Amino acid sequence: MAVLAAAQLLDELMGRHRNTNPNEKIKKPNWEDPEYCKYYMVKFCPHDLFVNTRADLGVCPKVHDDEVKDLFEKAESSYKKAQYVEEFLRFCRHMINDVERKIQKGKQRLDLMNSKPEGPPMTAAQTEKNQEQVQLLSEKITALVQEAEEAGTRGDVEQAQGLMKLCDRLKEEKETLLKQQENSHWSMTAELAAAQEKQMEVCPVCGAFLIVGDAQQRIDDHLSGKQHVGYFKLRQAYEEMMESREKELQEKEKKRREEREKERNARSGGLGSDRRDRERMERDRERDRGDRGDRDKDKGDRGDRDKDKERGEREKDRGDRDKDRDKKDEKSDRDKERERDRERHRSSREERSSRHEERDRDRDRDRDRRSRKEKRSSRERSRRRSRDRH
Repeated sequence: MAVLAAAQLLDELMGRHRNTNPNEKIKKPNWEDPEYCKYYMVKFCPHDLFVNTRADLGVCPKVHDDEVKDLFEKAESSYKKAQYVEEFLRFCRHMINDVERKIQKGKQRLDLMNSKPEGPPMTAAQTEKNQEQVQLLSEKITALVQEAEEAGTRGDVEQAQGLMKLCDRLKEEKETLLKQQENSHWSMTAELAAAQEKQMEVCPVCGAFLIVGDAQQRIDDHLSGKQHVGYFKLRQAYEEMMESREKELQEKEKKRREEREKERNARSGGLGSDRRDRERMERDRERDRGDRGDRDKDKGDRGDRDKDKERGEREKDRGDRDKDRDKKDEKSDRDKERERDRERHRSSREERSSRHEERDRDRDRDRDRRSRKEKRSSRERSRRRSRDRH
């Protein structure tokens, strides 16, 4: 560990290429290299939070490089980058669970210390009398068990069952006396502990024990300590990253719903809306013709009736032409929809064919690799044979 810490210190002072020869070509850093710390690239390294504390994790075996961290942050989203983030969250969750268990145990310990015993402690005479009663009950229980066994051997089952019931009642009395004696002992111990110790509480962040009403300087020292600050930073980073992940998932789901809605409208919504508009126009024309006919009837002019008849025929001809035009529009829309379906099927076929070609290329590449490997192994075997002959 000391050698590793010294190496990291030299890397910070002289650079990670301090042992490289002058004529040697320096390799550009890549955040995907296994030598770099994943946690440091994502947020921070937990090994740096608890140095020289009880929760010290030791020196991190990986390299911490700010340049590589910048490359990781600027890199585009990918499966490997998401995997790094997932590993960081998993490590943080593991450490938070450990400290939560520590806090729970500390609270149970304080509850046990602060719990009030049942009744006052027993005196020495009461304790001695209690012990005598326990001894007497033990002897009676032993004698009853022997009698029950003898009755069972004789075949007197009812007598044996009655003796065992009486034995169970005596055992309950014995357990009650033992519990009273134990509570008395715990009461005396709790009074002594309360007289010697101050009231304590558990820190909800790091699980350390604190004195209630302690001096402000000691409280400030605890809040600024490495262990408390480390767990606070760990919890804060975990909560922030989980909230940002939840928001990203909600945004993706929203975009996915919008895209599905657009596709649904593109498939059926356009034709349906045009058809509804045409039907609405037809109803308006029919309503206009009906209103116009009612007005003509109120006039009662026969000449006007003839004119209305001619006008109605013209309107009918115009309506027939509009219907023909609507039918042509519907037909053209259906043709366009069929053309889009053909285009989608054609693109899917091309995509499948490209996948098949890529799979064939991979299979040929694997076959070439195996053939080269076999040739290399055959050459090695021939060299060994020649070497063995000589």
